Amino acid sequence: MLDLLAVGCGGFIGAVLRYLIGLVPVKESTVFPIKTFIINIVGCILIGLIAVYFGKHSDVHPKLILFLKVGICGGFTTFSTFALESSDLIKGGHIGVAALYMLLSVIIGVLVILGTEVLLSK
Repeated sequence: MLDLLAVGCGGFIGAVLRYLIGLVPVKESTVFPIKTFIINIVGCILIGLIAVYFGKHSDVHPKLILFLKVGICGGFTTFSTFALESSDLIKGGHIGVAALYMLLSVIIGVLVILGTEVLLSK
């Protein structure tokens, strides 16, 4: 039960942070969903940092790991929104932008986590 509370509280924080970032006015001159892209990349950086830190510090309480990784990062990142925006771009005839968005999100997200691990493992 405490695991559920840790994830739920973290999820609340992550979701609220995502919502607040969504309110930041950004003049988007293209149809590329920049806010969701940035949220997902920042989420990848955060989960990479958390994974590396906890990989080096085994004395950290497991509920804190759940709170941060599953709760905050899970509530903050936006894969479902990413998928919806990608399909909307395709349906709107913006196939090239959709492909670029999907490709960049996946590749940069994975590279950021790998890079974080490499940088912090030294």
